[in-house]
Amino acid sequence: MSAAAATREVAIPLGRLALPGTLTLPAAPRGLVLFAHGSGSSRASPRNRFVAGVLVDAGIATLLFDLLTPSEDRIHEARFDIALLTARLAGATAWLAHEPSLAPLPLGYFGASTGAAAALVAAADAGTSVRAVVSRGGRPDLAGAGALARVTAPTLLVVGSEDREVLALNRAARDRMRAPCEIAIVPRATHLFEEPGTLEAAAVAARDWFLRHFAPAAVAPRR
Repeated sequence: MSAAAATREVAIPLGRLALPGTLTLPAAPRGLVLFAHGSGSSRASPRNRFVAGVLVDAGIATLLFDLLTPSEDRIHEARFDIALLTARLAGATAWLAHEPSLAPLPLGYFGASTGAAAALVAAADAGTSVRAVVSRGGRPDLAGAGALARVTAPTLLVVGSEDREVLALNRAARDRMRAPCEIAIVPRATHLFEEPGTLEAAAVAARDWFLRHFAPAAVAPRR
């Protein structure tokens, strides 16, 4: 991670709750990515933290936060409650919008596993205020066909070549989307991207996608 980046712990107010998060800001951020972790995980997910480090090194700010409280996380159903996870992600997005130094930054979502479904539903609800979405080993099918069709943010679905069932689900989800959507298949990778070099490949794909869609739109020359 870049030495110029500053990291601080934050508390995200969501009604009666305050969910802990880790906010990392490069010196001159080019955008901000919120991470939505998968079931049974948290903001301490080593895989998401690795990806976040790659983004920060590229000048992208990151926010990793717990979508569930410790007591909620002990409930199996809560881990798969996409509506609840989506509400938490939307709440964190609203909190960022009231932070003067963060609100102007282009916004993106990075979701893993069930977090990818929450990221897509939240992006569908947010419209054009979310500039890009990346899913890693995600379950976009859990977002539902209606939400997938409403997403406007360009979406990248990163899947391991050996994660065959999830790859099929991602292909079906892509076919339901109207927004620009690509699938990046990482060779030799299984669901958790544990094979040497595969998580790095996923992180680089995510980095390049966010940089591409956070870049200012080109202005056509006057004639």
